[in-house]
Amino acid sequence: MASLLLWMIAGALALAWFSSARAAAERAEQLGRDACRASGVQWLDQSVHAAGLRLRRGEDGRLGVERRFRFEYSVNGVDRHIGRLLLRGGRLLAFSGPPPPLEGAAETDRN
Repeated sequence: MASLLLWMIAGALALAWFSSARAAAERAEQLGRDACRASGVQWLDQSVHAAGLRLRRGEDGRLGVERRFRFEYSVNGVDRHIGRLLLRGGRLLAFSGPPPPLEGAAETDRN
């Protein structure tokens, strides 16, 4: 009986880990897609890729999981650039990727 209880606890922990990892990947995907759309660049492969994981203490001193993700984007449809995101929970801590659009650049491109 105790063995069954331990297996159930292990299964619940694995499910919770998988769920939090999936939620972080979905959040990173949303942030990457939105950044590409705002910059007017093409988001490639329609996905993000997990690039790292570590335990870190937050500002409140509690341990949390930091997850790094990467995605690719193209400025002209031929080149490929790598963007990176760092999340703790659902909170964005660091971002490198497509630069924000220049003021007036979008209007001159449309003409």
